[in-house]
Amino acid sequence: MFSSLPATIRLYFMTKWEYATIPLIIHATKQILDQWGDDGWELVQVVPGPDGNGLVAYLKREKQ
Repeated sequence: MFSSLPATIRLYFMTKWEYATIPLIIHATKQILDQWGDDGWELVQVVPGPDGNGLVAYLKREKQ
């Protein structure tokens, strides 16, 4: 749809994102992610925490 527009105009229409990283408590993972999801955040990835114990979630949502 926008491919025929000049690059500078296409950049204007590109989606802008904001990101968050949050620690996940293993026994409350669903509750934590559901709350962030209710606030418009989408889960991108879950990785081991920096100390090797626990998890860190990466989330994104469209910038408002």
